[in-house]
Amino acid sequence: MIRIVLVDDHAIVRSGYRRLLSAEPDFDVAGEAATVQEANALVQRVRPKVAIVDLSLKGSSGLEAIAGMLARLPALRVLVLSMHDGAGHLAQAFKAGAHGYLTKSSEPEEVIDAIRAVVQGRRVLSRDMRDAMPADGDEALHDLKPREFELLRLLVHGESVQDIATVMHLSPKTVLNYLTAIRQKLNADNDFKLMHLAARCGLVEFGAGVAA
Repeated sequence: MIRIVLVDDHAIVRSGYRRLLSAEPDFDVAGEAATVQEANALVQRVRPKVAIVDLSLKGSSGLEAIAGMLARLPALRVLVLSMHDGAGHLAQAFKAGAHGYLTKSSEPEEVIDAIRAVVQGRRVLSRDMRDAMPADGDEALHDLKPREFELLRLLVHGESVQDIATVMHLSPKTVLNYLTAIRQKLNADNDFKLMHLAARCGLVEFGAGVAA
């Protein structure tokens, strides 16, 4: 049996995955988690073979969940199943240790096949992600730590410093310190440059004010 855990902060999504996967005779859905803390505890308790992880979790990032679970169970195989389809998210997920990356628009059969593939030691991308691998020169976001990447994602999607502090359980001063470090790493001395870089790497869509 392939023991699987589900890490997603939406109960209705986890329920859908559970129904899909429980229909497979060699799959055992052994538990669910909605936060990084729950995911880490769950992995230690049930020692699954595969974790299916969303990248957007309440108060934190799925990237932190991936790193935390693998630190506790190095043999774990991690399959990201996310709404995000940009090269930046893809690169960060593999940097964190993921073995496969699918979007939530993937067909059910593709998810089932991907689970079996990562168990066999193969790296998996969904069909709609195979053109998202970053091109040379678009790797600037790779050097960000998971928390820095999540903070940047929130910023370029219009969240204020106070909102980011609330979501990530940080003080506004800490958020500003993170932003300073991010700008230094990315060599971006203003928010326009940050937005342009984020758009180029698929973190946010180009809009009216952001030129390619």
